[in-house]
Amino acid sequence: MASTDETGQPGQQASPFGTTPPTPPGGHTAGQGARMPRWLPRAMMLALALVGLFQLGSWAFHELTGLLINLLIAFFAALAIEPAVSRMASRGMRRGLATFLVFIGLLIAIAGFITLLGSMLAGQIIKIVEDFPAYLDSVINWINAHFHTDLKRVDVQEGLLRSDWLRSYVQNSATGVLDVSGQVLGGLFQLLTITLFAFYFAADGPRLRRALCSVLPPARQAEVLRAWEIAVDKTGGYLYSRGLMALISGVAHYVLLQALNVPYAPVLAVWVGLVSQFLPTIGTYLAGALPMLIAFTVDPWYALWVLVFVVLYQQFENYVLQPKLTAKTVDIHPAVAFGSVIAGTALLGAVGALIAIPAVATLQAFLGAYVKRYDVTDDPRVQGHRSRGTSILTRLRNLLEGRQGAGAEDSAHSAQAPGPGSGPSSGEGSTPA
Repeated sequence: MASTDETGQPGQQASPFGTTPPTPPGGHTAGQGARMPRWLPRAMMLALALVGLFQLGSWAFHELTGLLINLLIAFFAALAIEPAVSRMASRGMRRGLATFLVFIGLLIAIAGFITLLGSMLAGQIIKIVEDFPAYLDSVINWINAHFHTDLKRVDVQEGLLRSDWLRSYVQNSATGVLDVSGQVLGGLFQLLTITLFAFYFAADGPRLRRALCSVLPPARQAEVLRAWEIAVDKTGGYLYSRGLMALISGVAHYVLLQALNVPYAPVLAVWVGLVSQFLPTIGTYLAGALPMLIAFTVDPWYALWVLVFVVLYQQFENYVLQPKLTAKTVDIHPAVAFGSVIAGTALLGAVGALIAIPAVATLQAFLGAYVKRYDVTDDPRVQGHRSRGTSILTRLRNLLEGRQGAGAEDSAHSAQAPGPGSGPSSGEGSTPA
């Protein structure tokens, strides 16, 4: 039986050598608590692994942002040509050949337009260079007549050619040629990448949908196919609205240019309509710069009239024409369309502005099937009509009538009440003299 001390606790057993081993400070329990838990190293390694994976994913996403944007543009381009390709494929043509013919048609149309526009622009630039001495003489004569100076064209030309500003500008332009060439090659490579992916998305659309649906249950497959069909319809409606606005814009600018007798008015009208509608953000400025340049060759005041008309028409299109056409063709509210363009521009720049409306319209139509709607009561307040009893004038009239009624009641009560010297007690206690 173990020995106990005075407190009733078992005492320490003596060492066989006659000495008692020293007790460690804190006791045996403190020694167990000082050990590291077994789960702590694993948790630290897991946390470090998650942080590393997050950093790796962020770096990869940042590096692949350009490719992802190109894929997004190619996907919507494939959705835009999907109806034409499907119509040709339903008539027995192979889908790859149908997609190739659609792309060839678009390429021929774009190349013809650029060729015609380039030849016109080159001719106008040559004319501007040839007529520049005459323009300079007219400006010098106007300055001499109004400011009583004695300027000569030769002195102005020599001063301009010997100026430090022109020398530095030429040097900077020469050093920036390589940068411009690199940007042009990068833009061509990006265009080729988008075209290639758009061709694959359109040509292998059924195979892509089948591969996507093969990893989903049947109920989810129907939802994916419905979303795909909605995206095709909304993208087509968006392109239809853009084409209609391009037509209206081209006709309006053609009328102005024809009235001012500006040369190449039909080509310039087509340029303004297409560039302003299908090249977001900077398309409006590029579209208006070329007609101004051509009008300047006819009369400098004509260029000012073109600038004023472009600015006014752009405001009319942004706030009146575009919201209404977009609401009818894409079936979204004008405010939603305007806000989606602003949000898309803030997120993805020009690309976001171009694809914001079809993306929002697709999302709205797809999510609309899951929103439960109820019948609205025929309350006039739904239409913004308020009842007459709640108007301020009616409330004021009722308040005045209530105060007048309360005053009349107080007067009637005071007339019916007995006086201070009269009362039943005084009448009964008095006797006639």
